[in-house]
Amino acid sequence: MPESTSPLRRYSYLGPAGTFTEAALRQVEEARGQEWAPVANLGEALNDVVSGRSHAAMIAIENSIDGGVTVAQDALATTPGLQIVGEYLVPVKFVLVARPGTSIEEVEVVAGHPVAYGQCRSWLDANRPSHTHMPATSNVQAAADLFDPAKGVDAAIAPPGIEEYYDVDLLAEGIADNPDAVTRFVLVSRTVPVGEPTGADKTSLIVELPNDRAGSLLELLEQFATRGVNLTLLASRPIGDRMGRYRFVIDAEGHVKDERVADALLGVKRFSPRVVFLGSYPRADKVSATTRDEHDNEAFREARGWLQGIISGERS
Repeated sequence: MPESTSPLRRYSYLGPAGTFTEAALRQVEEARGQEWAPVANLGEALNDVVSGRSHAAMIAIENSIDGGVTVAQDALATTPGLQIVGEYLVPVKFVLVARPGTSIEEVEVVAGHPVAYGQCRSWLDANRPSHTHMPATSNVQAAADLFDPAKGVDAAIAPPGIEEYYDVDLLAEGIADNPDAVTRFVLVSRTVPVGEPTGADKTSLIVELPNDRAGSLLELLEQFATRGVNLTLLASRPIGDRMGRYRFVIDAEGHVKDERVADALLGVKRFSPRVVFLGSYPRADKVSATTRDEHDNEAFREARGWLQGIISGERS
């Protein structure tokens, strides 16, 4: 009998081919050789995962220049059954391209994703001060818009290597205002058992404050500080039901199976009316958490054993 083959796993990402999101997906070892499905927006990517059409989706979550991608943070806060299983960093570089034969002096209308445009604004103002921005759904789509007469686009902000996908001339390289910009992407799947700690991990969650009163945010932060858990991200987002109500997007160093992180999450759960656990996963930068001796796993276990001994009467 012929050997049966497993069906390909499907991975959704913001398309078309050639985007920074696809570059992040290329870093996922288990996605190589599988089916990659370009989608039009983040909502479609996450719906693919929730519905089971896709095994996972790659989405942008944070940029070193613009901060958190709020639409992604809000979607993860309100879409049940999702979990982050990995993160990936992609350097953000931009070039300016045009249809063959176009000179920089002829450029009046520039297409680009709004985030990319914001990161290239100074260069454009200096080199084409009278230009007009035409928003695009992605930086690759901006290049595609060059060939749509209805768009009226003269040039496009695009990722390096766009010439592999479209017949364009390169007008300028390195047009980003900050050459060291990086975007953080996360791979999102349906809820799965949490993997084992690697020693260089991150735990993400979304927490609502119990009420609007002085000291509430401090009490939340103390749940981490007293256990020696460092936070790498703290961002507020409006809940939306009324003015003054916020949820907090939190990235913490460490893994939920680390004693200090688990104890902090228990404290957060007692404190907050709603906690969304988004996952514990290896850090893309592979930086290990720095902890003091009183916050390592053994210290927590010894303290718990001491308490159990007191309760059982075995020790004082």
